[in-house]
Amino acid sequence: MDSGEKKEKEKWGLDLNLSIQEEFSTGLGFQDFLGEEKEAENDHLGHDFGRDSDFRIRERDSVVETDDFTSSKRLRYTTEEKGKAKVDCGGSQVNLDFDLNLDLWGFEKDPVEGKMDTWPFEAGLLSSGPVMHNFFPDSVEGNTQVENYDVPRKDIVFEQRKEIALSSVRKRQSRRKEQKLMQREIARNVAPRFAHLGPQEQMKQHKENKVKLREVDLEMELDSDDSQSSFSLALEAIKMRQTVRKGSLTGFSESLFKWVPAKAKDFDALKRDVPTLLDLSLNALAKNADAIVSLEHVPDKLRHRLSQLVSDCGVVDAHFVELLARGSPTEIRLRNISRLTEEEFSKIFSVCDTKDLTVLQLDLCGRCMPDYILNGTLARSSHRLPSLATISLKGAHRLSDIGLTQLAVSAPALQSINLSQCSLLTSQGISDFVSCFESTLRELYIDDCQNIDATIILPALKKLKCLEVLSVAGIETVCDNFVIGLVKARGINMKELGFANCVQLTDISLRIVGKNCPNLCALDLSYLHNLTDSALKHLANGCQSIRRLKLHRNDFSDEAIAAFLEVSGQSLDALSVNNIHRVAHNTALSIAKCSRNLVSLDLSWCRRLTDEALGMIVDSCLSLKLLKLFGCTQITEAFLNGHSNPMVRIIGCKTGPVLEHLDALEPQENPLRYSPLTSFC
Repeated sequence: MDSGEKKEKEKWGLDLNLSIQEEFSTGLGFQDFLGEEKEAENDHLGHDFGRDSDFRIRERDSVVETDDFTSSKRLRYTTEEKGKAKVDCGGSQVNLDFDLNLDLWGFEKDPVEGKMDTWPFEAGLLSSGPVMHNFFPDSVEGNTQVENYDVPRKDIVFEQRKEIALSSVRKRQSRRKEQKLMQREIARNVAPRFAHLGPQEQMKQHKENKVKLREVDLEMELDSDDSQSSFSLALEAIKMRQTVRKGSLTGFSESLFKWVPAKAKDFDALKRDVPTLLDLSLNALAKNADAIVSLEHVPDKLRHRLSQLVSDCGVVDAHFVELLARGSPTEIRLRNISRLTEEEFSKIFSVCDTKDLTVLQLDLCGRCMPDYILNGTLARSSHRLPSLATISLKGAHRLSDIGLTQLAVSAPALQSINLSQCSLLTSQGISDFVSCFESTLRELYIDDCQNIDATIILPALKKLKCLEVLSVAGIETVCDNFVIGLVKARGINMKELGFANCVQLTDISLRIVGKNCPNLCALDLSYLHNLTDSALKHLANGCQSIRRLKLHRNDFSDEAIAAFLEVSGQSLDALSVNNIHRVAHNTALSIAKCSRNLVSLDLSWCRRLTDEALGMIVDSCLSLKLLKLFGCTQITEAFLNGHSNPMVRIIGCKTGPVLEHLDALEPQENPLRYSPLTSFC
């Protein structure tokens, strides 16, 4: 011991019978927590801190030496003895009798996991623990006797620790509750995708489906021997022709197509697309629509074309809409009014004279036409639209069942309605709406209305006596049972069916369509991957008057499509086989031979077609005006500059203005697609 330590001992008369190798705090359990040598011991002490209800300090071996520090005799103190010390100040003694049996209030166990909660050591609270800093005064007279020095209890500190520990527990419990609620909400949202019917419900649904499809199976068994049908004979002839061609010594493509490119210089003058004066005038007006003062006395046909051009330019504003609605219009056709606000819409149509209005097209009107705006303008009173026969509200994503009911009251003579992409409409709303027009409604478009269940609206659709057009594209609940029930009830009047992206449909649906829809004119089967070549067989044998057929990403074979065209291709004026990778030379040959009345043809992404095949198609189909070849990278300049059809427009092969050609061949739409308007008293 150095002289400084001896003086300090003589000054205070302090002798705690502790070894010189140990610090003052070793026996009492008080230590400098900032010392690096004691960190491991502190960690061990922290783990044992809460095992008993009393505040007990871990026992250790204490080395005690005599005053001369030469004796090697060692004594072992208990915990209670270590808690009592004698301070000798000038002959007087101060008993430091610390009551260390303190309740461990601030160290409660986790009620959920059974583990010790956050310790005060981790929270930085250990410095406020029972550490004897500033225990002695800074200056004390030499012979001053310290009597009954009051050592304050740490009740306040432990109360603070208790509150902090309880607060930590509460926060942890609250956090866990929030996590459980969040996980429960996620599970509730995800569950419908993985939910399955119970055993009883599954058996019931299975029996119902089995009963409904039993009649279809029996009919298919009776008609299974159709080897003498037109489609089967055509398919057999195509396969035989293909076998002969492959067995010949000459090349297959050379022997099948005898097409020679014409000289480009002979047809340069004919291929120039010279616009008419009317087209130039309408384009100029569309680009300067904001400067138009009036459209009075302009025929509806020109109004419609001008409206299309303005919509393509994306400049339909309140001024142009007001021009079309001024006076007493009979037709208002606008394909895009997404720029219109609620105030502008209300201002225009609240004063519009609608007594003679027969056609109203307000597509993409979701921003400006919620229910309350519709109720205050077009449907503000009963019979507000007495002559309205056709209305299109495609993309009205704020239109609900309430607004649809108000519209039904205002337009009692409605015969055609387009409600595609109206996401708020429900099955009940559609059922209530069509029930108001059981004897008048002819056309119904409800594409991509995801809240509609096809099986729920089926009874209401069966009651539509005049239904001719139905498009349910994108509704996932459309299944074979729906098609069977609908077609058997109203198939005789059906002119157009849209089943694009109804992925549950199979060949059974096409079997029923072919048998019960002899007057079908248009059919959309895009993205139906469950269909096979038998579907085309049923269509060819039953629906031989189809004028527009749309196939897209189906799995039909080249031979089956060719056989269908051999049987039913004469009546086609629009054909799409977009992205059917098996389309090849057989289809091309059948188009060139049997579909010469085609006006529009889409062969995009059919990369098995050669320049010779396309040249033969274009030169044979003299009525062809539009040919789409997007994705056909195999096409060369030999075809593009070598065909001899001056009227055809080929788009998709080169970068160029595409939008101006997309709608060039669409026929001028009448109020109804297939039937004339009917007056109802």
